[in-house]
Parts: sequence; C-alpha cells; structure tokens
Amino acid sequence: MWEWVSAPDYWAARFAVQHLLALGYLMGFVSAVRQFRGLLGERGLTPIPRFLARVSFGQAPSLFHLHYSDRFFAGVAWLGVVGSALALVGLADIAPLWASMAWWLLLWLLYLSIVNVGQVWYSFGWESLLLEAGFLAIFLGPAAMPPPAPVLWLLCWLLLRLEFGAGLIKMRGDACWRDFTALYYHHETQPMPGPLSWWFHWLPGPLHRIEVAANHGTQLVVPFLLFAPQPIATTAALIIVITQVWLMLSGNFAWLNLLTITLAFAAMDSWLLRWVTPAPPPLADPPRWFVAAVLAVTVVFVVLSYWPVRNMLGRRQVMNRSFNRLHLGNTYGAFGSVTRTRYEVVVEGAADANAPWRTYEFKGKPGDPHRRPPQVAPYHLRLDWLMWFLAISPSYGRTWLPSLVEALLRGEEPVLRLLRHNPFPEQPPALVRAELYRYRFATRAERRETGAFWIRSRVSDFVPPLSLADLK
Repeated sequence: MWEWVSAPDYWAARFAVQHLLALGYLMGFVSAVRQFRGLLGERGLTPIPRFLARVSFGQAPSLFHLHYSDRFFAGVAWLGVVGSALALVGLADIAPLWASMAWWLLLWLLYLSIVNVGQVWYSFGWESLLLEAGFLAIFLGPAAMPPPAPVLWLLCWLLLRLEFGAGLIKMRGDACWRDFTALYYHHETQPMPGPLSWWFHWLPGPLHRIEVAANHGTQLVVPFLLFAPQPIATTAALIIVITQVWLMLSGNFAWLNLLTITLAFAAMDSWLLRWVTPAPPPLADPPRWFVAAVLAVTVVFVVLSYWPVRNMLGRRQVMNRSFNRLHLGNTYGAFGSVTRTRYEVVVEGAADANAPWRTYEFKGKPGDPHRRPPQVAPYHLRLDWLMWFLAISPSYGRTWLPSLVEALLRGEEPVLRLLRHNPFPEQPPALVRAELYRYRFATRAERRETGAFWIRSRVSDFVPPLSLADLK
C-alpha cells in the first residue's frame, strides 16, 4: 500500500526542508521572546489581555484563551525556541514516528497560538506561510522512513501559490511592473533596506529591467516546472533559490526568503542534495494509519485550495489572506504596488519646551542618514516594519501609535528595548513628537563627499509635541 506514495529518492529533500523549517520556527520564536513584552505584553502597545477580552476562541484559536500572563507567554515562546532548536540539530529526525509528528504538531500549535493573538504585529504573509508549511511538516515523517510523495507535492503546490500569486499581483497591481521600471524605486523604498541596498539601487537602469523580467519569469512560469520530471523540477527549484538569495542580498524580508528556499528544496532530487545532506539510514515502511493520515491531509488541502485559487484567478486578487483561523490554504503576494518616494517618521523627545530635540533611533529602519542599513533578516523587527507602513498612512498606527508616544513619555522599559537608542537614559522626556521626512539614497558623489547613505528633507509635522498631560 505504501509503495505508490513513497518517495525514497527525496529523502535528502525532506531532510533539507525539515531543518530549514526548524530554522524558520526558531527565528519566529526568538522574535516572540525578544519583542512580545513591548508589543503585546501586559504593558505593551497592544496588550494581549485587552485583545482576548473582545475576541472568542473561535475567532482566534490560541492557548492564551485558557490563561494569559507575560510569564506564561514567555514560557510558550521559550518552549518553541527549545523545540525548534532541537529539531534543527536533528533530534526530531531520530524520534519514533508518533514522537516526530507530535514534535512538529507542538511547534505548530505554539506558533499558531502566538500568531492568533499577535494582532497587527503578526499580520505579515510569512507568518501564515510558516504555519502552513509547518503543518505539512507534521506529515513528513522521521528519518527512518521514506518521505511521503503527496506531502512533498503539497509543499511544491504551496510554493507555486506563493510565487505565482506574487507574480500575478505585481502584473495586476502596478504599471511599473509591466513597464519594467519597478526596481528604479524598489531598492530605495522597500520596507527595510539592507547593507547592499544602496549598491543595488544604483545599478544601471537596463540591469534593473533585466531584474524585473527575471522576476516575472521566476514567479509566473518557473513554479509550474516544479511538477515536471527530473531534472527539470530540480532546475526550476534552483532558479527559485538563486532568485531568493538575490532578494536576501538586496533587502531584509524577515524569513520570507528563507521559507521560499525551504519549499524549493521539496522539489530537488537527491543527485544534487547528496553533497550537503547525510546518507539516509535503512528505510522502513510506515504503519497504515500514517498512510491514511497522509492521504486524508492531502484531500483536505485539495479542498482548501479552492479559496486561494479563486482569489488568484479573480479580478480583485488580494495579497496575504488567510481564509480560516488555522492559517491553512492561504493566498500570498508581495509588492502589488511600489512606492516611488520614501518617507520616514522620525520620533523625537525633549526634556522641556526649551530643550533641544533628541531622536529615538530604531534598530532596523532608516534614521541617522550616516548609518549603513543593517542586515536584519531572517530576524523580524516588527515595530520597524510597522513604522514603514505608518509613513505611508497614519491609519496604520491608529491601534498603537498613541500607546507608543505614551510609553516613551513614561519611559516604559519593555517598549524602549524595541529601540536601538534611548536618548533619555536617566529620566523620560517631558515632550514627544514625530516628524515626517523624505529619504532618498545618496548619489555616489554625495556618498563620497558626506559619508551619508541617505539624504533627507523635512516634509511636515506628523505628531505634534505631546506631554503626559495632553494624553489624559
């Protein structure tokens, strides 16, 4: 019964997928450990207890409906860190089948619990992508059995939806993708530029056009070749991996690129991966109940695929939508529109009305024009990303920006730890304001002359000077 769904030639592919996915989980749980108190904790910008008071379990399934405290959240997140780290070093590979499945199920349940109470801070497409890929990993099995072909097909199908959906939204969403000028702007205006983004921005215009053309080919054509015979499928997967490495070099997109590469390995035959993975042990057929479970989950995902396929084929395609509370069978996409001008919200404080204004520096987003954009990915700086959206429209900050201003005025330590620099280490400021600036990359001549990576000019007030008395 097992032979027709067995894929022993893809043992190395499963090994790569599971270990890279464990790394993705590790990034997610470490991000939660380090940032949750300032963002979601009892004294955070959007406290989880307040969210749970108005949302039912059915609306947001989570362990935290049973109990919430900052200590309990930290315990959940640290359990995820330990579990994903042990999976990364291979302990889940050598576990019995039932234990391996329970291991991956636990990681999925823990991260689902966090995402479903994460509110705006967890509204990114790679959260749902991690959960959908993580759920499929439950059914990949341990190292002692051949990988199930249907689950590998589902991982490739997930990659096709991810890439093809992103390609469609670009072609439909913004004329600059259709006239091949998108990368004239993207490297400069993307949410979180990286150390090489300045260099990528100043590449010649014809090369930018070639990049866009290659992107369209990789997202609109290549994903369908993942289901072709070998070695075509492996070649298609390699093209996707190379494209994702290029994107990793040109910007910071949390663990989106890492997960896309992870999914691409599901299509790779052992002739390539044998150089970077261990030799497989003797393989034993799994019990029939596992075969039945694999077939059942395959049918479930075929049914769930109706909603993302309908979305992709519809005229009003949306990006990064979960159609159910378990984040399975999602639709994906990125940069359906490209901003032409970069704006940044610069937050400042003053000791009193006559004192000079001092700037709060963030860990990843542009601030000091002389600071080189840092390498952040595959880590995810959630507040920094939301600050990019805030500069596009104040509406993106309606649930948290007033709380951020108040936290700075009160000197709330959990929130201050989200920042790179606190200009008021001894006592909080009396006033906090925010101003809107336009940022652009310095030209090569300006870079040589000033040493700055950015040239900025003030646009307007964004938040007027406020004191604690003003917030009462």
